[in-house]
Amino acid sequence: MSTPLPWGDVQLPWTIGQVKHLGSITLGKMLQTKDTGQDVFAPYMRAANVQPDGVLALDDVKDMWFSPGELDDLTLRQGDVVVVEGGQGGFGRAAYVGDDLDGWGFQNSINRVRPDAGNDGRFLAYYLIALRATGFIRRYCNVVSMPHLTAEKLAAIPLPLTSGSEQRAIADYLDRETAEIDNLIAAQERFIGFLQERRQAVVEHELATAVPAVPDTRLKHLVRSVRQGWSPQCFPWPGDGVQTWAVLKAGAANRGIFRPEENKELPEDLEPRPSTVVRSGDLLVSRANTRDLVGSAAVVSGDYPRLMLSDKLYALALDESKAVPRYVAYLLASRRVRDLIEMAATGASSSMLNISKDDIVNLPMNVPEFAEQCRILNHLDRETAEIDSLIAKTQRHIDLAKERRIALITAAVTGQIDIMKGA
Repeated sequence: MSTPLPWGDVQLPWTIGQVKHLGSITLGKMLQTKDTGQDVFAPYMRAANVQPDGVLALDDVKDMWFSPGELDDLTLRQGDVVVVEGGQGGFGRAAYVGDDLDGWGFQNSINRVRPDAGNDGRFLAYYLIALRATGFIRRYCNVVSMPHLTAEKLAAIPLPLTSGSEQRAIADYLDRETAEIDNLIAAQERFIGFLQERRQAVVEHELATAVPAVPDTRLKHLVRSVRQGWSPQCFPWPGDGVQTWAVLKAGAANRGIFRPEENKELPEDLEPRPSTVVRSGDLLVSRANTRDLVGSAAVVSGDYPRLMLSDKLYALALDESKAVPRYVAYLLASRRVRDLIEMAATGASSSMLNISKDDIVNLPMNVPEFAEQCRILNHLDRETAEIDSLIAKTQRHIDLAKERRIALITAAVTGQIDIMKGA
């Protein structure tokens, strides 16, 4: 095989085969938007429905036209495994189909693996999840520009072959163990949500006591310039924005925190655009995102001479004699302004709303005198420090739990844990 397995030449208790030895592989159909006469308008699975860690997200479903024969061929049944075929962020993601999806088909961004009788799709899904986490899938696809895990490549992926009974035992074990880890992660995420609500209440109370220096001020009265970036076809992995050119994602400005690592590296054959590079002190505002994140803002901290804006971000340069960027970011996250942002945002899907530059710059800003802004920020820094520390500590626990989850899956599907011992 051209790409060695990430765990090396380990002596497994099983022989090594390929994915095709577990079942048949079928690519979905190209998106069809018009009825040709006898077609059926039906829901279909697409790449966005297959989330990380084997999760199927079926709350945002789209429909397209299938011929009756296509719909018969492209069914989704309990026991199938769906694997994302292409796309920068999702190729190689896999999930087990736990229930029959009657009347569904699937798009050509998805490969369906239908296990042969006696094989367990859960085992395959867990194996592909572990393999992707190691970076094997990315190397295996030999990513240069737009990656694809074609049906042929998927079929040829090496995997350990074991009996159907052992596959089921491993899958049952992982179902139990990962459920416990997932419950722990969910509890910690709820705790972070509680802490964030508590933090927001502290901020809201402090902002409410401020007296605006100039009544009826709009954000445009505080802004020197507004820039927007571009969204070229980038690599799926991040660059550092210092030595390598990269384009920020919308998530770089979520919930008041600047995350420079939320970016995609620019391919060397694309010419960078220095005019879109972020500057220290820029107020970044998300132009396109989900309902609760569209309009999110954060201030750029540090210098990143090769980190560029995407077209999903606005960069506002403020007149810092009138407003401190961090104070304005707090105002943009306040409940009053958030309500205005969400009312102004438009879009056909709640998973991606947009807000215009005019709507952003016309938002009301109750900005006090400059010295008062600084006093309030210093007070908030003191009041929120303990909460932020707890959030960071809890997030570390979540990250460790996710690492343990992947390590457990990898050990089980490669024979490093003898599941059958004592069974």
